Amino acid sequence: MDHFTPSTDPVLNSVAWSAIVGLLPLLTFFLLLAVVKTKAHVAGGFALLVALVVGVVAFQMPAGLAILSATQGGVFGAFPVLWIVIMAVWLYQVTVLSGRFEDLRRVFDVIGGGDVRLQAVLVAFCFGGLLEALAGFGAPVAITATMLLALGLPPLRAAAAVLVANTAPVAFGAMAIPITTAAGLTGLHATDIGSIVGRQAPLLATFVPLILLFILDGRRGIKDCWPAALVVGGSFATAQFLCSNYFSYELTDIVASLTGLGAAVIFFRLWKPRGGSEARERLRVASGAATTAGSSAAGNGANTGSHSGSHGGAVSTAEKASDGLTPSRTWLALFPYFLVIVVFAIGKLWKLGVDVPAFLASTDVKIPWPILHDALVSADGKPVSSTVYVFQWLSSPGTMLLITGLIVAFVYSKYDDGGRYRLTVGDAVLDIWRTIVKMRWAGLTIITVLALAYVMNNSGQTVSIGTWLAGTGSFFAFLSPVLGWLGTAVTGSDTSANALFAKLQQTAGLKAGIDPNLLVAANTSGGVVGKLISPQNLAIAATAVNLDGQESVILRKVVGWSVALLLVLCTLVFLQSTPVLGWMLP
Repeated sequence: MDHFTPSTDPVLNSVAWSAIVGLLPLLTFFLLLAVVKTKAHVAGGFALLVALVVGVVAFQMPAGLAILSATQGGVFGAFPVLWIVIMAVWLYQVTVLSGRFEDLRRVFDVIGGGDVRLQAVLVAFCFGGLLEALAGFGAPVAITATMLLALGLPPLRAAAAVLVANTAPVAFGAMAIPITTAAGLTGLHATDIGSIVGRQAPLLATFVPLILLFILDGRRGIKDCWPAALVVGGSFATAQFLCSNYFSYELTDIVASLTGLGAAVIFFRLWKPRGGSEARERLRVASGAATTAGSSAAGNGANTGSHSGSHGGAVSTAEKASDGLTPSRTWLALFPYFLVIVVFAIGKLWKLGVDVPAFLASTDVKIPWPILHDALVSADGKPVSSTVYVFQWLSSPGTMLLITGLIVAFVYSKYDDGGRYRLTVGDAVLDIWRTIVKMRWAGLTIITVLALAYVMNNSGQTVSIGTWLAGTGSFFAFLSPVLGWLGTAVTGSDTSANALFAKLQQTAGLKAGIDPNLLVAANTSGGVVGKLISPQNLAIAATAVNLDGQESVILRKVVGWSVALLLVLCTLVFLQSTPVLGWMLP
């Protein structure tokens, strides 16, 4: 097959017209999803078809190479991207199957300082961050919304709170898969992207708990509880910065969430919130809601993917609520999240005696994509690096999560508290298949979106769009987060937004003389504030709090926060591209 080199102006010898034509696949995807309201995987499939046609007809890419590009993107979407997501969701499922998830819910009841507003902040912000780190894709919103209902909060406030809380951890969600995806598409180092995101997202995270207090109880909530909100937000943000820059970007959300939770526990020993009783009256929270509504939360949680009822192993909520939360049960409820940190620390950092990261990297299998690798060349005639597929069968975060989940299942099977928590390793392993089946359509969406991204990248469509946008010069740094915001708002996934726009951001940065790492990071951070207004997340939140059909009401409650945070982020990124705040970058 003849060599092919992407061009920026194949349509009428014009970069502008080429970019406009190159936008057709994205417009198809967005219109089908947001206007026609098709399923995401259907929209992705049609958009992929349009990308193939545009690539072959308008950008003159040989049809065989276009199809091969789609296959490589689809395989990358399946492994490692989908593999990581499935394993993250499965690890959460292990805690549900074992019955330990209910103990975790009760931990938040105990440490909330007796104030329902702060309990809600810890559940939505800290525990939601843990769920985002492991599961993502709507699970944090669905689960924490039902938990806030269990605390007795009004449905609309609960839905708005969990959506806003879900912004802080999104960039590093599902073991930082948005950043890993962006790095895989652009050839940039994931650690560099993660480091810059870790100097953007924490500034927003610092103030999210204050916003949650305002949503839950207005100005009175901020007046009564602002010290705790700043402690939780500040500790979360500090840990997010330190972990993403100096430890492991994949573990950022887990470390930050646990740090925020730990800081709250310590702070509540020194400080007590004011007006808790009055707040319960204003919010019409029943005095026993936090301890009696758990069964409702558990039931709704089952609807989001729990299979505990089918196994009959987990003891009922009412039965467990009658017992005290012992130190051993508290530790075992938190055990999976601490173990994830240990496993990733060994896999990413351990070099004493044995260089574990180097060993794991040595097991990676690099596969030049057949035919495509030799046929797709750069302007200097050399094969492009993006046509080499890396099969990380052992070093992938997904495999590390599998190892973690198996250890957790083994430990839970041995420490069943006299039969109270029944889980066998066999049940846990069988649930991997159930998780795959449950996520089949979400997985198909990931695969089609990444196939679409690879076709657009390899044919030159993304490069043309980036070259065109780079015509705005240095001002593109201000617009950069808007692309991530739009992509995540429409797709519901920061990972998908990066798959669509990461290469574009890189290209625009190179053309405009702006650090590509900054713009790719800005795309990721922009997605953080776009997720709370995505139709998928709005629908999940509405369903979780029994407000079906009232997504527009919830949207009006949160859209102002989304736009305000986006403007703050745009200003920050623009200033980071100048000497004013350029010192913030690594």
